[in-house]
Amino acid sequence: PMNRKTGVSARVPDGSVFKDMAGAYVALMTPFTKKDTVNVAVLEQQVDYYAACGIRGLYVTGGTGEGLLLTLAERKHVLETVVRANAGRMRIIAHIGCINTNDAVTLARHAEKTGADWISWVGPVYFGQTVAAAHRHYTNIAAATGLPFLIYATVGTALDPERDARLFDIPNVMGMKYTGIDFYALQRLIWRLAHPAIFFAGMDPLFVPAFASGCIAGCIGTTQNVVPRHFSRMFDAMTQGDFASAIRLQAEANRVLELLTESENWSHRKAMVRFIGLDVGAARPPYEPLTDAQYEALAARMREQGIVRENDALKGQK
Repeated sequence: PMNRKTGVSARVPDGSVFKDMAGAYVALMTPFTKKDTVNVAVLEQQVDYYAACGIRGLYVTGGTGEGLLLTLAERKHVLETVVRANAGRMRIIAHIGCINTNDAVTLARHAEKTGADWISWVGPVYFGQTVAAAHRHYTNIAAATGLPFLIYATVGTALDPERDARLFDIPNVMGMKYTGIDFYALQRLIWRLAHPAIFFAGMDPLFVPAFASGCIAGCIGTTQNVVPRHFSRMFDAMTQGDFASAIRLQAEANRVLELLTESENWSHRKAMVRFIGLDVGAARPPYEPLTDAQYEALAARMREQGIVRENDALKGQK
């Protein structure tokens, strides 16, 4: 997307695989019932709400979605539910990573069969912590499907332009979710690629500077679960050259992010989504549920902050 008057644009390469990919994505939380099963009804509500908020796509069963705490059957169930409920409105990126490469291959094939648009995964977890092992891991997964593949460079992963450019020689590797802050290194990586690729910012508090670097097509993050309109409007403002509005929205989102991340208990994060009317339940062990008193104290602080609209997701519903 580009505003012809200002010339401000998202970095989207030519090619059908990249069509309609630019924008803000929610790293979707997986909702659980009180019996700790996937809550299909709430999952459907999440999809409808984020589509209505102008979100471009959903990143399903990633870290925010507790993917590695789900069984393979649950992960398939979540993706199938999201694709069905979405009905083509948003782009769907299925995070298919597992500790075992063969399990990731199984999920990659399932994602293609189910109708996901892209697949994604971080490098090997716990085992295979070398560049060579990561290359084998990605190669085996990419070979299992014709879907385009989005590498996930996680927090604390330093980009090495020369080294990481080789990953894009793997068939189907067409982009990266970069959860880092060195946009100069990202520029240098892009200069070394032999074919077009798309990049998303994963560091929520830096979406505006990431976009200003000229490297980014959009963002994928956790904070978008709570303030999706802030990120979709940030993107729209920047593509229209209105960085003053984008900076204001970023500052508000960052205040919400500060509250979101003040606890190591991911149930705290999920409680903030409950506040907007989507009761996604508690996070799975090793996390623990919030008590009623803890939730009420958090809700009171959110009301005092005044940025997040309580029960926003319920407005307009019958």
